[in-house]
Amino acid sequence: MQYKELLATFFIFGFLNVFPADAATMTEAKLHYNKGIDFYKIGQYDKSMEAFRKAIELDPDYIDAYYNLGSILEYLGQDEAALTVFKQIVVRKPNDYESVYKAAELSKKLGQNDKAKSFLAIIPTGSYVNPKARELANELNTDLQTIKYENQISETPVQPQTNGIYEDIPSPTGVTTDNTGNLYAAGFSDNVIFKITPKGEKIIFLKDKKLNGPIGLISDKAGNLYIANYNANNVLKVDTTGRITELVTNVIKPYGLHISNGIIFISSQGTNAIIRYKLP
Repeated sequence: MQYKELLATFFIFGFLNVFPADAATMTEAKLHYNKGIDFYKIGQYDKSMEAFRKAIELDPDYIDAYYNLGSILEYLGQDEAALTVFKQIVVRKPNDYESVYKAAELSKKLGQNDKAKSFLAIIPTGSYVNPKARELANELNTDLQTIKYENQISETPVQPQTNGIYEDIPSPTGVTTDNTGNLYAAGFSDNVIFKITPKGEKIIFLKDKKLNGPIGLISDKAGNLYIANYNANNVLKVDTTGRITELVTNVIKPYGLHISNGIIFISSQGTNAIIRYKLP
């Protein structure tokens, strides 16, 4: 492994947040980051990742914390979660070519060869990671020149078949509707829930520090909204007054949600299980 700054073997990346951290918050984030390094050095990877996540929560622009977190996930064999982290770097800082390469490498490991090629196409000839990129291209039974050429052709925009598009939703994940026709959409990378009215008006419905990687969304008949909070390992409930509570805790990587007969079903990617929880 390899890491940025003090760690000698890990790589991570970060989400860009529209609310910059102040000096005091950044200092606290740095303290958690250093704790993450200390825990890593003694092999306590879970605590190390927890510390890096706390640093990111305090300072969403903490690139090195994301980078190291992603690399620990890769080291622990959680390639899909690691790829999610590195993808966010590519979106927000496409000239971090080490992270672009890591995204390509992880995509290949996960069998996503076309996606791996699209990442490799970003890496310029003069980059210091170019030799590794060429080797990876060879493993994909092609070469960088061919990949770049094919990528230029594929970049010609193709309009999807649709009756309408709601745009400018960062890293959209889960969607759901309520009983009055409002649409809710989760923006994973910016930790935000958007609300789109039947008239097409898009507003920020929820932007709160409790949100950390919102993915699955569902609403009940009473109008309450439930959120699978992927990075926080919990499910949140937002009632009709806007009050936010933790409905279910210690759900490892919650993803999909479904409600039936007063029970919410939660898919847990971290445990390969479906959890049943009776709604109050």
